[in-house]
Amino acid sequence: MTITRFAPSPTGLLHVGNIRTALHNWLLARKAGGRFLLRIDDTDAERSEERFVEAIRDDLAWLGLEPDAAERQSERLVHYEAAFDRLKASGRVYPAYETAQELELKRKIRLGRGLPPIYDRGALELSDADRAAKEAEGIAPHWRFKLDHAEPIEWIDGIRGPQHFEAAQLSDPVVRRADGSWLYMLPSAIDDIEMGVTDVLRGEDHVSNTAVQIQMFTALGAQPPRFAHEALLVGAEGKLSKRLGSLGCDAFRERGIEPEAIVALLARLGTSLPVEPIADRAVLIETFDLAAFGRAPARFDEAELERLNAAIVHQLDYAEVADRLPTGMGEEAWLAIRPNLAHVGEAADWWQVVTGPVEVPELTEEDRAYVAEAAEALTWGEDPWHSLTGALKAATGRKGKALFQPLRLALTGRPSGPEMAALLPLIGEQEARARLVRAAG
Repeated sequence: MTITRFAPSPTGLLHVGNIRTALHNWLLARKAGGRFLLRIDDTDAERSEERFVEAIRDDLAWLGLEPDAAERQSERLVHYEAAFDRLKASGRVYPAYETAQELELKRKIRLGRGLPPIYDRGALELSDADRAAKEAEGIAPHWRFKLDHAEPIEWIDGIRGPQHFEAAQLSDPVVRRADGSWLYMLPSAIDDIEMGVTDVLRGEDHVSNTAVQIQMFTALGAQPPRFAHEALLVGAEGKLSKRLGSLGCDAFRERGIEPEAIVALLARLGTSLPVEPIADRAVLIETFDLAAFGRAPARFDEAELERLNAAIVHQLDYAEVADRLPTGMGEEAWLAIRPNLAHVGEAADWWQVVTGPVEVPELTEEDRAYVAEAAEALTWGEDPWHSLTGALKAATGRKGKALFQPLRLALTGRPSGPEMAALLPLIGEQEARARLVRAAG
């Protein structure tokens, strides 16, 4: 069974890049009939906050990306200890004592010598007596994973194709801090093994992490999952944008963006498939394909999201929005007003046009006389708008804009909007006649 996971840190709100990662893992699992896991990476107790845990869950629910199971790394510390002890016994983790300042100095020296700025493994040269002396001085070690320089690191990436790294060109990563807390990479690998994760789909900024984690999997006696790394999002201008880091579900909700619009855009952003206003998740699931992903950065355009949102709103049934509409606004009104909306929240403005009052427009003397004639000619039946305009056309010879525009202004106070044939029955005969009389002066 295909099992994917989304593993955010609860140190802030989800942003558009996180949302895209979660969505793609959800789509990958759903297409294969598999499972999508939410794993809260909250091992950093100082920076993790419960309010962000709840916000992550709420945002995924709003987006319709409900996980099949959820775990918290803070509740799995005993698993990390057990795996760490095994790695320690096999010599795959080792203590190191350098301070941050000492490591930075080493890095600069290596750069000055034209060498890659990786850790020099100085801690491996310490004797037992050296280590005992350090600890006698009260210096607690941090712990590094020892990469096997003889073991090739290779995998077939689901998006990037064949990948190859030389372990000797990578730093032995710190996996545990001096205070005993865990860094990201080792707990993640342990969880992937124990939770049966088969596919890891994430951003290309994790490629070098994957190279290191592949050796962690093998050191723990496990087969690595399949990896795929997608290109990162950039702004519409083609550059990395700080704004992308602030765009989250709260911002989208405030702007009246529908979750279906976000999903439709992000599902295909960065792929060869067309971005379309597809509200049916089944279509997005069926067409999701890692082979369609390109290597170029994926451009997130807020204007494109707005266009998609309007198109999605025009597809929404009354039952889907009824609880967000003004009191008294029924299905007939929704269907009449819907084609003019970019956001569901705008329905209230048009409902006010229906229920009144509307501002009396300034009309020419000729148009006031015309509107007065319309008040007299108004009759009510199955299609009062076309009955009225048909009678006025025959009586006055007006046509086109001259026929329709003064009536629209008098009845709605606005020069454009929903089809009057749908709007007029909602306004009602008595109110419509009263508005025509007021406009006539």
